[in-house]
Amino acid sequence: MTATDRPPASGPALLLERMRAAGLDDVVAVEPASGGLAATAGLARRADGSSVFVKAFDVAPSLDAFATEAEGLAALRMLGGAATPDVLVVTPDVLVLEALHTRPADEAFWVRFAHALARLHTTTHPAFGWHRDNWLGRRRQVNTWHDDGFEFFARNRLLRWLDEPRVVAALDHADRTALERLCARLPELLPERPACLTHGDLWAQNVLATSDGRPALIDPAVSYTWAEVDLAHVWTTVPPPEARAFFDLYAELTGLDAGWRERMPILQLRQHLAVLAQFDDDWGAADHVRATLAPFRSRA
Repeated sequence: MTATDRPPASGPALLLERMRAAGLDDVVAVEPASGGLAATAGLARRADGSSVFVKAFDVAPSLDAFATEAEGLAALRMLGGAATPDVLVVTPDVLVLEALHTRPADEAFWVRFAHALARLHTTTHPAFGWHRDNWLGRRRQVNTWHDDGFEFFARNRLLRWLDEPRVVAALDHADRTALERLCARLPELLPERPACLTHGDLWAQNVLATSDGRPALIDPAVSYTWAEVDLAHVWTTVPPPEARAFFDLYAELTGLDAGWRERMPILQLRQHLAVLAQFDDDWGAADHVRATLAPFRSRA
């Protein structure tokens, strides 16, 4: 069998191949890592005994996918004061990062994370968006600048998904019309908030720990938008029981009003639509979308 006859590499073999192509010739083993859905990820052991985290796409969605992720990590650290892994190698084909640690299963960690996220969200901008598009999983996150947060969220975070083939197949005309009605009523449904630096894909799996136990963030899709977009993602993606203190403390630190919990399903529509657009198994995303849209199915 010739090289051209061999099936393409996958899993740890793909990661090892990509790392060696990027000049990391001292990798002796790669073990698969769990958590990510869009890319193949692993923990690579080097000849000196150290380990690094590595991720790659079998087919990259864009040449800039990893470059924008690395930029997002730098922005979270330099602009928002968050802990992020050091970027060791970034090419169109592979991203190699400092290896982080599993977060401790205790309330004190989440208390620290509440302070860290509140600090991140104090970094604001006069407009909503980012200086270029980046990536949410395998789909482009549209970051075109808008002065109006409601228009930005409607156009770039909700309606943007309606033309995706899987979303077209999953949502009927009534669903789409209901989403358009919801978007028209966003100023009634959500409070006006400033544009602040957000992680953009902040489910619990993207919160890890540094070697000294500080919360650290991975896999960002950064932009300047409403802080509650991040909060909604943590709130609705089954955080562990020890995270209960996080929400009340974050609300206290940021001055959230008592009605913030009721807004979470509307804000999380963005993520449910993104999941629906990318995966055949949507983990209930379509049902969540329809439930949130139910009050908007009539004009009453």
